[in-house]
Amino acid sequence: MDQPKLPCDPAELGSTFLFEKLTPQQLNWLCEEGSVVDIEAGPVYRQGEPATCFYVLLDGEIALSRKVGNDDVEVTRTSQRGVYAGAWRAFLGDQVDQNYDSSLRAVTDSRFYVLDAALFTQLIRDWFPMALHLLEGLFFGIQNTQQVIGQRERLLALGSLSAGLTHELNNPAAAAVRATSSLRQRVAGMRSKLKMIASGPYDRVELEALIALQEDAVEHVAKAAELSPMEAADREDEIADWLEGRGISGGWDIAPTFVSSGLDVEWLEGVAEHVNPAIFEGAMRWLNYTLETELLMNEIEDSTTRISSLVGAAKQYSQMDRAPFRVVDVHELLKSTLVMLNSKIGDKITVVKDFDRSLPPIPAYAAELNQVWTNLIDNAVAAMPDGGTLTVSTHRDGDSLVVTIGDTGTGIPTDIKNRIFEPFFTTKPIGQGTGLGLDISWRIVVKKHHGDLRVSSEPGDTRFEVRLPFSSAELPDPVPDEDAAEPARSQQSATARTAS
Repeated sequence: MDQPKLPCDPAELGSTFLFEKLTPQQLNWLCEEGSVVDIEAGPVYRQGEPATCFYVLLDGEIALSRKVGNDDVEVTRTSQRGVYAGAWRAFLGDQVDQNYDSSLRAVTDSRFYVLDAALFTQLIRDWFPMALHLLEGLFFGIQNTQQVIGQRERLLALGSLSAGLTHELNNPAAAAVRATSSLRQRVAGMRSKLKMIASGPYDRVELEALIALQEDAVEHVAKAAELSPMEAADREDEIADWLEGRGISGGWDIAPTFVSSGLDVEWLEGVAEHVNPAIFEGAMRWLNYTLETELLMNEIEDSTTRISSLVGAAKQYSQMDRAPFRVVDVHELLKSTLVMLNSKIGDKITVVKDFDRSLPPIPAYAAELNQVWTNLIDNAVAAMPDGGTLTVSTHRDGDSLVVTIGDTGTGIPTDIKNRIFEPFFTTKPIGQGTGLGLDISWRIVVKKHHGDLRVSSEPGDTRFEVRLPFSSAELPDPVPDEDAAEPARSQQSATARTAS
């Protein structure tokens, strides 16, 4: 300490709530080993510096603040005698980080009792051995419990996501299997028709014309417009009547294929003009097999593309084979999370994406941010059991990228708004929630990314707002993206708080 030492009065120390139960001998020891100092208004110590001293306020006013992003956020201001700060966790030794976890500032010229961290540790161990064991058990017990239940929370989320992904993969996979089976039958039919054509009385010119019509029909498949059910039914009736009028039996069976392929009566009239009437029905059925085959191959392509997209989304979500900390496009993370949660979101909820694509990539722990999106979206969906609108948006606010996840559910009751970020607090039935989803999200956003997590809620409009810095000197150097005591948590903002 650079400040000159002042007389230390054991009686004065004993008059504070912190030391009022100590014996005269213990109070004398405090005065002998510690010191009383005057500190002018200004910084006393800064967050992150080695925690060397334990401070007790005797006179004056102090303020404690925490770093949130690049800002110092004041979390406590008091003039109460006996409040303490500094190296109060020194007795835990190297089991915890022994740096100041906040910044202390004297608001006015103030007087402190100051004790070296090593002496404070000696005091706790010698005077309060039972309390020490109780405190250590409590501190590390809570820490271990949070870790174990946090892991359980992640496993539960993974199980839910896996079930949803399995469901999402099953649909296109089953469609591909069905289409493949049908395709095998159509190819067999085409071989039979080819045999009939080869043995029939067809000259070279007729075969070349038939093949040209076949190629033209396939081109129409790629350009076929999306029809409404009513429009499709009307066209099927029209083509079926036309085929029946041309003497082709079972026209109702093949008409849907021609309609799905984008063909109409006008095109079929062109076929009738270029094909010998003697082979017209065979030509129509040959074209039908060709078009069915093409449509089935398109269905298989769509199904396998969907499977590939889902696997890609799962890989993006899990950040498999990627550096933990790297430059990422937040929109890709949000999209992959929505894909993974699509089954859970269901059909009753409308998803609105309002992304500002001009926002640049940011340095982030991508897999952990995906966990934040999962927790927030899962909560939003749970708040809308009868359906509603889920809104996911991004925008810039100064030097922060802001992700807002909103829902039109019933809202968060006023009496629990201040508690939703507390560990183990949950409104879900027993067995359906650990109460750590928002706690984990807060830790990832605020502690790991130096960002902010806020919530505003009223019936029909609840919004969680995640603020992430575009850059931060406190974060490690990110890997370039190849593809492109703790802060307080309240209903307004996840700002800072200290334990003392």
